[in-house]
Amino acid sequence: MNIYVGNLSFTTSSQDLEDLFGQYGSVESAAIINDRETGRSRGFGFVEMENAAGAKAIEELDGKDFGGRNLKINEARPRESRGPRR
Repeated sequence: MNIYVGNLSFTTSSQDLEDLFGQYGSVESAAIINDRETGRSRGFGFVEMENAAGAKAIEELDGKDFGGRNLKINEARPRESRGPRR
């Protein structure tokens, strides 16, 4: 299951996400998304884990305070095609 994790503090690392979600089961991967130009965190990331553990993590962590911010967590949807860049 691929999980979207939003409203993250800009100081949150991929390791922080892995540690947080690891409380609910085995984490296959955890990644913070960074801005291409500045390299700075964009305030969201993705975590991959087994379906049952992922569902439990979403249920338990959505809306919880982490790093002073209330997390927004849900199952990630496939990225929509945005057409060619100009």
